[in-house]
Amino acid sequence: MKQYIVTALVANKSGVLTRVSGLFARRGYNINSLSVCATEDPCSSRMTIVAEADDATIKQITRQLDKLTDVKKVSLLQPDKAVCRELLIIKLSMPASARPEIESTCNIYKAKMIDLSPVSVIAELTGEPNKIDAFIKVVSHYGIIELVRTGLTALGRGEASINDLDDHNDML
Repeated sequence: MKQYIVTALVANKSGVLTRVSGLFARRGYNINSLSVCATEDPCSSRMTIVAEADDATIKQITRQLDKLTDVKKVSLLQPDKAVCRELLIIKLSMPASARPEIESTCNIYKAKMIDLSPVSVIAELTGEPNKIDAFIKVVSHYGIIELVRTGLTALGRGEASINDLDDHNDML
C-alpha cells in the first residue's frame, strides 16, 4: 500500500462532502485525512484527500470520484512535485520550571506559543507531516493535554493548476 494525495475541485454546496466520503465508505476505502476549503472561485471548494491504496484501487477511487456530478476535476498529486502542509494545535502541561525548555523547543521547530496559562501552553505549528510528528514526539514528555491536526493540504508546484485540466478528466 502506498499513500496517495487526491485533490478535487467540487461544487461549493451542501451535501458534497457527504457524497464524497460516502463513496469511500461504501467501497471500504479508508481516508487518512480530508481537508476541504474555499477556493478563489466562490462556487468551488477544494478537497485534499489522503488515502492508502494500491495503484488499481487509487485508479478506481479517482474514476468513481470523477463520476460524481458535484466533482468538477480530480487529480493525483505527487508529493515530490507538491507543497504539502498541515497545521497542529497542541496543548501541553507546562509547570513554571519547564517554561524555558518548552519555549526553546518551540523556537527550534518554529512553533508559535499562542496561549499561556499558569499550568499549560497552547502552541501551533505548520509544516510537513513528518515535522509535525517529530515535534509531537519531542514535546510528548511534557504531557499532551490535547491536540488537533488539520490533515494535509497541498498544491502542485509550478504554474500548472488543477484548473488547467479538462472537466472530468481521468488523470490515470
